[in-house]
Amino acid sequence: MPTDEQYEELQRLIAALTERVYRLEQMAGTQHGRAAFQRHVKPAAKTESDTQAELESKIGAHWLNRIGIIAMLIGVSYFLKYAFDNQWIGPAGRVLIGLLGGMAVVFWSEQVRRSGYAIFSYSLKAIGIGVLYLSLWACSQLYNLIPNPLAFLSMAAITAVTVGLALWQDAEIIAVFATLGAFITPIALSTGVNNAIGLFAYLVILDLGTLILIRYRPWPGVLIGSYVGTLILYSSWHSSFYTIDQFWTALVAVSALFATFALAPFVSGPALRPGAIPTLALLNAATYFFEVWELFEHQAESSHAAIAAVGLGCLYFLIAYLLRNRVIPVTADVHWAIGTAFLIAAVPIGMHAPWITIGWFAEGAALVRVGERREAGYMKQLGGIALLLGTLRLLGVDHFDVRELLLNERMLAFAVAIAATAAVAHRLADAGREGDRIVVAILVVMINVFALAALTEEITDAWRRQLQTAGPGADRTSAIIRDFAYSALWMTYGAGLMLIGFWKKSRFLRWQALILMGATIWKVFLYDTSSLDRGYRILSFIALGLILLATSFLYQRSSRAPRSRGSTAGIS
Repeated sequence: MPTDEQYEELQRLIAALTERVYRLEQMAGTQHGRAAFQRHVKPAAKTESDTQAELESKIGAHWLNRIGIIAMLIGVSYFLKYAFDNQWIGPAGRVLIGLLGGMAVVFWSEQVRRSGYAIFSYSLKAIGIGVLYLSLWACSQLYNLIPNPLAFLSMAAITAVTVGLALWQDAEIIAVFATLGAFITPIALSTGVNNAIGLFAYLVILDLGTLILIRYRPWPGVLIGSYVGTLILYSSWHSSFYTIDQFWTALVAVSALFATFALAPFVSGPALRPGAIPTLALLNAATYFFEVWELFEHQAESSHAAIAAVGLGCLYFLIAYLLRNRVIPVTADVHWAIGTAFLIAAVPIGMHAPWITIGWFAEGAALVRVGERREAGYMKQLGGIALLLGTLRLLGVDHFDVRELLLNERMLAFAVAIAATAAVAHRLADAGREGDRIVVAILVVMINVFALAALTEEITDAWRRQLQTAGPGADRTSAIIRDFAYSALWMTYGAGLMLIGFWKKSRFLRWQALILMGATIWKVFLYDTSSLDRGYRILSFIALGLILLATSFLYQRSSRAPRSRGSTAGIS
């Protein structure tokens, strides 16, 4: 009877063979092979006992193996230390034993693999390769038996042989061992001296090798592992050795590393796990921009960081355009989203009020328009976020130093906000989708809020300027004029909105006008009656009465007009 390990190895070989046949069918243009295979070969339903057996096998075959690797390496390390402390073996003998022992374990693992214990053989390879790295490290760093360059070349040779084993056996886990060893090498052989050029050249070569590897093998663990290793080594160098005079070294290095991983979508094969490339793209973009922003902050050049954000946004748009016909369309979509996010981030980094607000509104309208044309929902959502950020900043954050009436920065910002919001509302209304009706209604309300807020603020600033130039005792007179101007503005705006509502036959606009008029009525009767002088009080009531009577007449006329044409329809 076959053992559990042999059965598991057989399942792995069948899965690998099926994947290879599927890739060959894709290359030959045959797309129905896997579907036909899945129709004829249906997996058997798993029972509770099967699930328990799988869990038991996973614990025994996988988890215990990994714990065993760690325990063996720790045990070997303790033994070597004990032998070293007691001077049992000379330095050269200790290193030689380590090298011979590591190679013996690797060769033994091949015998184990041929016997059908693949997982256990991988564990043995990890132990053997780890012992080889440790022995070379001790040879160079502890005993100084060989110079650092020779130790580096020896470790690189071990990495290359490990990669060859991974390709020969088509085993991603062995390639992960090689990746780990490759990134541990500079740490193990570090002398504490800043060698930025050598380190970054080594990282670029490693990362390019990773791209070549994933071109022919769908190994996401190697790709993500290389990125994480690169990030760790660069961050360690930056925290230990970076100074302002190394700005260009750091910028060129981090840009070269970023560009290397940005090429991954173009070189990866179709069999690579779908989520690997989008995940790498997001991580690569975020960490690169953070590092560039930090470098420019050290240089006190935040405007350059904004330019970098715009440049990165355009670069990601170009990458997305070039990836539009790739097998996995989500990859292009993720790059479009990253490019858009960079443009949004560039606004607050490189601009100052009110241009941040203006930039967000203009960008939000543009993103919604592009999203509508490309039918890309994520771009419309990002555009909505930009519009929301602009709204919050305009109404709650921006404080304008206004010295002229109407022709000032605040009115410019509000005008752009109204235009951008109106453009988005018009675009969504023309699309005619049922789900966008609420969004269009909210945008229309915001247009009126922007207009009223801008005009009300103009009255407030005019009053403040009048106070600065007026003599003593003019405070009350100025406040009375301001309060009357508020009422006059709201009444006039409500009347105009009501006329537009009747003209466009829009009940929604008329309701907004009624709400504004209700607020004005409350102010006139409850506030203006007690605070305004007699002349302004009279004008407020007469003006309010005329507007209300005119509105009532419009409603009566609208309700009678359909009956005069023989229709029973009500107000639209």
